[in-house]
Amino acid sequence: QVQLVESGGGLVQPGGSLRLSCTASGMIFRIDAMGWYRQAPGKRRELVATITRGFSTNYADSVKGRFTISRDNAKNTVYLQMNTLKPEDTAVYYCNAPDQYFNKDYWGKGTLVTVSS
Repeated sequence: QVQLVESGGGLVQPGGSLRLSCTASGMIFRIDAMGWYRQAPGKRRELVATITRGFSTNYADSVKGRFTISRDNAKNTVYLQMNTLKPEDTAVYYCNAPDQYFNKDYWGKGTLVTVSS
């Protein structure tokens, strides 16, 4: 199995920045891509950004130009740098990693990001 642990959430004012981190442990060989999803109150969980081990990235249109996903393969860690945050970015952010051999996903427990003045 793979364990994912997020950190870095918190309260920030509109226009501010936060950086989230997610570290994977366990059977690391079972994952390649890692990413971030978020779920706002009363809404469905949605993709934010993904990155492969080869550093190919994908972003939701709503965060392009404001969020940057990166990873350190040596540390099995993925980061999400969030700039110019908006109130609508308020959500629980979840780290995700699909198992590349089996039809399953690994999820972290989530970290809350609140954008409010």
